[in-house]
Amino acid sequence: MTHVLEPDRTEHPLTTKEGWSAFVQESIAPPVALPPAVLQRLSEPERADYDQAREDYHAQLVIVSTPTIRHVAATGRKRILLNRHQHSARRGLIVSGLAGTGKTTAITQLGKNYEQLGRRRGEIPPKALPVVYVTVPPAATPKMLAIEFARFIGLPLPSRYSQVEVTNRVCDLLCTLGCRLVLIDELHNLDIGTRVGAEASDQIKYLSERIPATFVLAGVDVEGTGLFAGRRGGQIASRYSLIPTSPFRHKTAEERAAWQSLVATLEEALRLHAHRPGTLLKLSAYLHDRTGGMIGSLSHLVREAALDAMLDGTEGITRASLERVDLDESAEQQNLPRARQRRARASKRTA
Repeated sequence: MTHVLEPDRTEHPLTTKEGWSAFVQESIAPPVALPPAVLQRLSEPERADYDQAREDYHAQLVIVSTPTIRHVAATGRKRILLNRHQHSARRGLIVSGLAGTGKTTAITQLGKNYEQLGRRRGEIPPKALPVVYVTVPPAATPKMLAIEFARFIGLPLPSRYSQVEVTNRVCDLLCTLGCRLVLIDELHNLDIGTRVGAEASDQIKYLSERIPATFVLAGVDVEGTGLFAGRRGGQIASRYSLIPTSPFRHKTAEERAAWQSLVATLEEALRLHAHRPGTLLKLSAYLHDRTGGMIGSLSHLVREAALDAMLDGTEGITRASLERVDLDESAEQQNLPRARQRRARASKRTA
């Protein structure tokens, strides 16, 4: 198998149609791990290309099919089918949980799989725009939300346009382009307690009425933002199902087995020449302790350790090399004594 590089999205983030299209088309296949005899015969440019491919691969690694991803994918697909012939009051999903529990990955994988399948089956015309992915900007107003949709489409808008004009242009174009799935991330940026935030929430409801698509929303602790409170909240609660996300637990045998399966999947994806298979699996309890069961932190830890192993030439991950990786502060706060010990050792090494 060859490694297919991820399309360059440096100029086109995921919140643009170009970036989203590249995301849908990307194919990440593991590079072949060459045996030592073959490696020795590689020229310097060939070895550089080979290592670059492995670095790119480990920087991304695999998307692990977690229970959350599977639940969002299955439920989202059913919502799309149920909404196909609905003219109003379409049903949607809200994915809510702590940061680092896989919300963004879950909803973007839903969108990617839906579009890939639809294009493969010929259900989506070549020039259609079946999926839109936007994020809620901080202190969002109704007009700011509509502009995020326009930015995704690449729709030029004169600055003099009013909120109503921007919204109408966006809705009309998305209907024409056959949009069937709208993904709205960072929902917690809506401050429902303010007039502007409440109006922005109303804007999402209005967009869901105008655009014949299934709306899937995601954010941190959405339940605690007041989104479901009052008359406005009652309307949202009556149309959206809530899918909570949480860290992987590690108390029961079943929970430990689920975590070990996740670790094993990541380990099997590694393409390091000297890594001992089963090393990470044996360290699964340590990995849970270190990351607090957060899949985002685990992915970061393994990917950075893999890159370190390539850069320092050891070509393998050990507990010692994992200890040298600085994780996000949220994960480090899960075990402050360990974090302090790690930082103390790091200070000694750099002294």
